Amino acid sequence: MKPEPKPAGPRGLIHGYEVVIGFETHAQLSTQSKIFSRAATAFGAEPNTQACAVDLALPGTLPVMNQGAVERAIEFGLAVNAHIAPRSIFARKNYFYPDLPKGYQISQYEIPVVQGGVVEFYLGDEKKSVRLVRAHLEEDAGKSLHEDFVGQSGIDLNRAGTPLLEIVTEPDMRSTEEAVAYAKELHKIVTWIGICDGNMQEGSFRCDANVSVRKPGAPLGTRREIKNLNSFKFMQQAIDFEIRWQIAEIEDGRAIEQATVLFDPDTGETRAMRTKEDAADYRYFPDPDLPPLVIAPEWVERVRSQMAELPRVMAARFVQDYGLPEYDATTLTQSKAMAGYFEAAARASGQPKLASNWIMGELSRRVNAGEGTIEQAPVTAAMLAALIARIADGTISNNAARQVFDALWSGQAADVDAVIEAQGLRQMNDAGALEKIIDEVIAANADNVAQFKAGKDKAFNALVGQAMKASKGKANPAQVNELLRRKLGA
Repeated sequence: MKPEPKPAGPRGLIHGYEVVIGFETHAQLSTQSKIFSRAATAFGAEPNTQACAVDLALPGTLPVMNQGAVERAIEFGLAVNAHIAPRSIFARKNYFYPDLPKGYQISQYEIPVVQGGVVEFYLGDEKKSVRLVRAHLEEDAGKSLHEDFVGQSGIDLNRAGTPLLEIVTEPDMRSTEEAVAYAKELHKIVTWIGICDGNMQEGSFRCDANVSVRKPGAPLGTRREIKNLNSFKFMQQAIDFEIRWQIAEIEDGRAIEQATVLFDPDTGETRAMRTKEDAADYRYFPDPDLPPLVIAPEWVERVRSQMAELPRVMAARFVQDYGLPEYDATTLTQSKAMAGYFEAAARASGQPKLASNWIMGELSRRVNAGEGTIEQAPVTAAMLAALIARIADGTISNNAARQVFDALWSGQAADVDAVIEAQGLRQMNDAGALEKIIDEVIAANADNVAQFKAGKDKAFNALVGQAMKASKGKANPAQVNELLRRKLGA
């Protein structure tokens, strides 16, 4: 029986063990051709129709570096505040596998193009940061296809030579939740700047999680690498299982062996695939067919000048220009679509904090419930701005605003004012009529009045409730409170 993880204690421990997680992520770069050849990278082509002689390193062929792949690596480095190496080199990583017919993979080892950097994100309302070791360019291998129903396997070399950026972290994460939050933030960065389409099902964004456990203060434990996690849901399940498995093994007196493992979503378990290799096993040596990659400062600056506003820069601007809390600004810049929606609603309504609250609340709740994307939302930014304006000017209450939002979302109407009038949601702002209601409530509730004057605040809330009931919910709550307190001499 494997132990179930207990809730993390004050030091984030599980069964007295500290979890240590690092990530290696392969982001497929959004070039139209491969990293060292002109072969296409389109997904879904017939097997072996997009692999040329260069991709297979046939005799007499030479690789030529794809400039677009280099520029995408530079963009990523700038996005995470990393150092862009002015000179980096390519190496051959030697291993045998059926989908790698040339017997080696061209990658970077000793001097990668992107060095260092940091990825920052929120876990709940706590700000976290994960340090990056490096991000290096390399080519993808082919793909083995196993046809169980006919007992045969085949090799599709279409992916061979596809440009990848492998992004490697320090072992900075201490929980499954933190690891998944990091992966989501990294996914946001590469899709935001447009260097990767982020399609996990098609293999464009593949994560490998290195997981180990240790007693607090002990050296790092032996890690096992969970390969090719292609959804955030499976990522969480795989890491959770691996943590439980490793703790159970250690508690039973068995040592953890370094290994590469796969996650089976059908069983919810990881299983060993092979003993994990170390760098020496790959016999890296500089690729004799590729000269060093030289990146001049002018090239870096040219790429920087062409980049869109980065999420962290946009978030800082939202704090500065709109007075938002940092948490709001970071949440609203989770995607370009959400950020654009916010800016449009904030500018049109003149109420940025109200716009933020509604987008992070009601709008996100519906989107997260599977009711479409922000781009597809039936309530446009202009409609939300009109709704917020009616809250701000006192036309409707917050409760009434939710009814209006429901009507807009369901397509009953497209005009905020029309819904307000049709459903009779306009707040009562007639001071004379409201004063009459307050007088009647005070006269009819002598006991509550006496209790309030005796210092019982709950009695005041009861009077407010009676006034709202008498107005059929149309009274402005702020006005009700003010009038009641004035008439009761409070």
